Amino acid sequence: MLEGQARTPAHNGHPWLPGAEPGPEPPPLEKFEGKRMSVLSELRMRPSAGGRWSWDASLAARLGLAVVVISTLLIGANLATPLYPLIQADLGLSPFGLTVAFSSYVVTLVAGLMLAGHWSDHIGRRAALVLAVVLGFGGAAVFADASSLGTLALGRALQGAAVALATGASSAALRDLLPHRPDWASRFTLVASSGGVAAGPVIGGLMSLLPAPTRTPFIIYLFVLAFLLVPLLFLRARPAIRVAAETRPLAALRPRRPVVSRAARRAFWTASAVGFLSFAVFGFTLSLAPTWFAAIAGTTSRPVIGLLAALVLASSAVSQLVAPRGRFVVPAGLAAMAGGMALLPLAHALGSLSLLIACCVVAGFGQGMAFRVVFNEVALKVEPSLHAQVISTVYVLTYLGSAVPVLGLGAAVGVWGLDVSVTGFTVVIATASGILAVVSLLARTRRAVEP
Repeated sequence: MLEGQARTPAHNGHPWLPGAEPGPEPPPLEKFEGKRMSVLSELRMRPSAGGRWSWDASLAARLGLAVVVISTLLIGANLATPLYPLIQADLGLSPFGLTVAFSSYVVTLVAGLMLAGHWSDHIGRRAALVLAVVLGFGGAAVFADASSLGTLALGRALQGAAVALATGASSAALRDLLPHRPDWASRFTLVASSGGVAAGPVIGGLMSLLPAPTRTPFIIYLFVLAFLLVPLLFLRARPAIRVAAETRPLAALRPRRPVVSRAARRAFWTASAVGFLSFAVFGFTLSLAPTWFAAIAGTTSRPVIGLLAALVLASSAVSQLVAPRGRFVVPAGLAAMAGGMALLPLAHALGSLSLLIACCVVAGFGQGMAFRVVFNEVALKVEPSLHAQVISTVYVLTYLGSAVPVLGLGAAVGVWGLDVSVTGFTVVIATASGILAVVSLLARTRRAVEP
């Protein structure tokens, strides 16, 4: 863990399956108190003998470290956004090949959330974050030297695995650190996520001005990740919240079914639906949109393209900080996202950069408004012992929005061309967002008038 609050043990069975038998009783938590855990002892799920120096970081430092790790990994995963036109030309990729490379990241991320979303509950938050940074390092190294679609996809897949491990671990660590302020824990999680994704294209665009633009940004990023490992390795970590059985500790890491908490079922499905649409928009802006935006702006400047690609994500991050309140924030946010997406084809038809910027800002701010509320509702209602697993499941369905619709868009481009395909995509997303806004409005109105 990244902090030292009291932990609640849980059995090793399957609490989300009716009638499931509990597994072997875990050893008492008192056994681990006072032991200093190395990363290796955490990975073995056994306490170390102690004695080596470790950094007993403050609460603020631990909060900052959890936020920085997930933000940095997401920045790295999106450095390539303004570079995709260059990479596509260098490797001779088709639009569909480009979306395959992009989606390999998302598919691996989704698989990682399903297979390893619960690992940080057992090996500890710190160990999971260390593994994530190591995987991110490998992904960036492979991506920097990619010479074919296969190696490009491999690098993206490793980055997806890194983000998958870090997503559940950082979110749960923030909740561990702020047990009495789950709303702030959720806000930190969303700001770190949307902020990291938004910063990636901007930083990538700026670093693309350096020599060897498809390699230099990733080489610099490798040094950043190596530096980030230092405080993680020396941090004085605490035992995991769900201690593995002594006889078969690795059994706790077996893949598990995605979890839908009974206490948060309605909030879970609402958050997943909003998340799926949101990340369909994000996936579009981070893959094929840079080329489409460049045509509207009439520019080939990579920093400008990166900035345009980041507008939706940056606006989403700002909305997390402003945090509009009220009963109808969710339907209002979804309506804004629908309006912003619906007007994008008009911006293209008019060649209006100002309308493009306005559409991206409105869509991003609306998405952030809606997703913050529905995500926070899940975080508040889910049981603490299932938090990492349930949040990972929400992200599984959410990140599918970045893969399935974007792959479909890439295939459509090969048949109907970029302009027609993007127009159809924006109409579908705007319509779905509008329908979800109406459903949310009716549900919240009905809830308001109930006695």
